[in-house]
Amino acid sequence: MDLVKYDENLFENIKHVNEYGQEFWYARELQPLLEYSQWRRFAEAIERAKTACANSGHDVADHFAEVGKMVEIGSGTKRNVEDYELSRYACYLIVMNGDPRKEVIALGQTYFAVKTRQQELIEDYEKLTEEQKRLAIRNEMKRHNIALADAAHKAGVQQPIDYAVFQNYGYMGLYNGLKAQDIKERKGLKKNQNILDFMGSTELAANLFRATQTEEKLRRENIQNKNEANQTHYEVGKKVRQTIADLGGTMPEDLPTPEKSTKQIEKEQEKKKIEDK
Repeated sequence: MDLVKYDENLFENIKHVNEYGQEFWYARELQPLLEYSQWRRFAEAIERAKTACANSGHDVADHFAEVGKMVEIGSGTKRNVEDYELSRYACYLIVMNGDPRKEVIALGQTYFAVKTRQQELIEDYEKLTEEQKRLAIRNEMKRHNIALADAAHKAGVQQPIDYAVFQNYGYMGLYNGLKAQDIKERKGLKKNQNILDFMGSTELAANLFRATQTEEKLRRENIQNKNEANQTHYEVGKKVRQTIADLGGTMPEDLPTPEKSTKQIEKEQEKKKIEDK
């Protein structure tokens, strides 16, 4: 397959909707799209995803519904084969637990990571306003940055200055060589303002993807050297950038900077809650 030809329709075309209006994907239909030639290998990725689902506090049965299909195996004989009806969140977990060296897996990670309806991002994510999406992803970013910092620390990034360098490598990969300070200057921000607070939902989603994938890679490959950790962060950032380019998206440094920070939005929402009471 040619990644240049991939777009969201790759996954949208095999999406199903049940009688209750709920979307789902069949595992057997998702398997070939993710370039798994053997069901056994794909089933292993599903099992890892189910474990991740349980560890995140979700009911596995709500996202991985076991179903069976009768298929012909020759001479008119049929047998029942294992299959699953997968929620968008289940698909997200599967691609997150897939082989990141496959370009189609990288595409799937971007697609499902941005669009998945995680509980943390509120079930009706697509119905949220831009400000609500920004707050949801920013809060998710805070949680994942803590996990990323822990993974980096175990990989040899020990001192605060080391972590600042480590973060810059991730930004440089994603922002075509720009460091955090460069991005801040490009956005016209003050010294005490956090660049993540002044990103739109699309830019935040790209950075969330960068953070989650770097954390996973550091742990999966058991990286123990800070230089290797820096290079890993850079490579992941660059890969996310390449995926955005392949999808025809706007590069993060070219996305508009919102006038309001997420902190300001949060304060306004808290004030409104008080006034409504």
